[in-house]
Amino acid sequence: MTGILRALHADRRGATAAEFALTVPLLLMILVAFVQVGVLFFANAGLQNAVGEAARAATLWPRRTEAQIEQELMDSRFGLNADLMDEPVFTYGREGGQDFVEITVTYTPNLNFIFFEVPGVTLTQTRRAYLP
Repeated sequence: MTGILRALHADRRGATAAEFALTVPLLLMILVAFVQVGVLFFANAGLQNAVGEAARAATLWPRRTEAQIEQELMDSRFGLNADLMDEPVFTYGREGGQDFVEITVTYTPNLNFIFFEVPGVTLTQTRRAYLP
């Protein structure tokens, strides 16, 4: 019996496969985490572009309505699911003798890490546009 145990102890075949099987799930989870962070950055870039284009549209003459500004926001978004984006909030004010509007939009993407789903991170973008 001790001879068999000694032979099994000396046999290293399959050790690499066992180590690989133990490390692959961890490496896949790290890879998926990087992809999800990339999705978050992409959504933030799409939201930033949409709010920026809406602010640009607000500065044009003749003055645009909120519906037209919102339509510009929706047309210029990329990488965003419209169902996860809140309605834009328009805040009007006056500073230094100039009228302005602040456009604020929030977006909450779903993050899925295969084995579990985390609550969404809320992204918010605000732009101030001085009205003509």
